[in-house]
Amino acid sequence: MEPSPSVSTAPVLPPLDLDVALMTAVLLDIRSVSDHETLLADAVEEALRTLPALRVRRIGDAVVARTEFGLDSRVVLAGHLDTVPLPTTPGARGTVPSRWEPADGVGNGAGVAIPADGDVLYGRGATDMKGGVAVQLALAGLLGRDAGPRPARDVTWVFYDHEEVDAAQSGLGRIARQAPELLEADFAVLLEPTDGVVEGGCNGTSRYLVRVPGVAAHTGRAWRGVNAIHAAAPLLSVLAAYEPATVTVEGLDYREGLSAVRIHGGTAGNVVPDSCTVEINYRFAPDKTVEQAHEHVRSVLAGAGIGPEAIEVTDASGAARPGLDHPAAAAFVAAVGGEPMPKYGWTDVARFSELGVPAVNFGPGDALLAHTDDEHVTAGAVRDCLAALTRWLVP
Repeated sequence: MEPSPSVSTAPVLPPLDLDVALMTAVLLDIRSVSDHETLLADAVEEALRTLPALRVRRIGDAVVARTEFGLDSRVVLAGHLDTVPLPTTPGARGTVPSRWEPADGVGNGAGVAIPADGDVLYGRGATDMKGGVAVQLALAGLLGRDAGPRPARDVTWVFYDHEEVDAAQSGLGRIARQAPELLEADFAVLLEPTDGVVEGGCNGTSRYLVRVPGVAAHTGRAWRGVNAIHAAAPLLSVLAAYEPATVTVEGLDYREGLSAVRIHGGTAGNVVPDSCTVEINYRFAPDKTVEQAHEHVRSVLAGAGIGPEAIEVTDASGAARPGLDHPAAAAFVAAVGGEPMPKYGWTDVARFSELGVPAVNFGPGDALLAHTDDEHVTAGAVRDCLAALTRWLVP
């Protein structure tokens, strides 16, 4: 269990017109590992309630703010507040508190007031996804003032908890259940890290437990038993030989994957194990429904002699089609530039897709750095993301 932060009172965010790279560092320094998002949610809510043009609502540790200018369309900018646990490797830089390092080893870096674009910010959540949250807050600060610029479309900001854990705990899911009207929109942008490139849709994900039976015996008389771990070999062989498909959906190529991710078996060093459980994860392209994904897994495992009765579905989240042909998505791509790519991992664009809201991923930072011991983002990447979204919202 992640220890509670050693702060006794809720932190207060600086003014939202602070340089967005510095705001990212401020957010990193407020620990918000899943199940401990309250302090950051408090700070975000307090900052948003100072903006007269926004209507703010709190649902658990999720905060929603909306403009109500009566414009012809509405967009959602969404991002999660939580992070995965802090790294435990000695010397890891992607932890809390955050730290700045100059890109070239000289000049700007830790301790400077305004980091250069190339300077690197290390800390848990730098890419996943407090850089994106800082961009959300900067845009709220810009558009939420009475005397500020007016956007071309109304905006809903969603800051939510529990994204990095089981889907049942998701703060975005909670909003969808308790106040779905707050998520109604013509288009949504999830500020997950994409290195500043539009990533359309996302793969779905499902998990399974496969139980392989055996017969217990003393290892001194092993022939009297049936070793369940050995009996799992055909299953593991099928998974090792599996060739993941690349599926083209609406012009984007999604690569699938089917992997054993965990294995349990055995009770003691002198007992032939009578049970072995293999946990499997399937990442499936958005041409499939969740049920079609389950059926595919069953058909693959049948090649190892595994019947459907031995397969337990433990979690499943649907995929999302890219939807880049939607007028709002096409306008967004034209405004921010670049060639759209597929999202290989699962993100909450799938939740928006289920609600009938086309959505894309677009945010600062390299997704491959998420959850790593040296998680980091450059100051320039966060600023570039803010500039791109500002061009789109205030043309």
